[in-house]
Amino acid sequence: MKKLLFTLFSAVLLQYASHAQSGGLSAAIAKLDQAQTVKDYEQLEKTFTGISEQPTWLAPYYAALCNAKIGFLLQDDGDKIESYANRGEEQAKKALSLLDTGSQQKEVAEVYTVLSMIYRTKVFINPMTYGRKYGMLSDQFLKQANALDAQNPRALYVSAWVKYYTPKMWGGDKDLAKKLAGESLSKLNTPANGNYPRWGKAEDQALLSKFK
Repeated sequence: MKKLLFTLFSAVLLQYASHAQSGGLSAAIAKLDQAQTVKDYEQLEKTFTGISEQPTWLAPYYAALCNAKIGFLLQDDGDKIESYANRGEEQAKKALSLLDTGSQQKEVAEVYTVLSMIYRTKVFINPMTYGRKYGMLSDQFLKQANALDAQNPRALYVSAWVKYYTPKMWGGDKDLAKKLAGESLSKLNTPANGNYPRWGKAEDQALLSKFK
């Protein structure tokens, strides 16, 4: 009898802990929508890392996204980026390890998009030294993301960003950037399910504002 009660009590505790972590993840994602500064993303990265023990790809994915966002905010101050980029790379790879790459292609595309962003931030550290290596890696993961899910609005946004900021002589195309950002924005009108990635609207709008 005691053993049965202990088993039931343990099951209730496990269910409660799982619910609490899910709620914590949802709350952190809601805050992510308002994040703007390095400090905002640092605090959220700690929050996501703190709930990464649950067996879901989403917590390490969002932690990696926070570090990618920090890298983009610091792109003109490359000396500060490396630790964020390295941590983000580890977190993205952890998220990837929690996915079935065969049956969860849309989810894998989300992680590849963030990995592309992280490798892009490594270029910011020192473009002359790291541009070739990490620029190619960034492009590789972005192409894979688009191949796995051509309708992914976040992959479309990153593609637009790359086309906008890449010099024309190296393949940049501002007209294409505008088109891709517009396509991305149009696909973000449908609300995401639960804690699934939904970011991109503010980023698309910021990029499109450069054409006004």
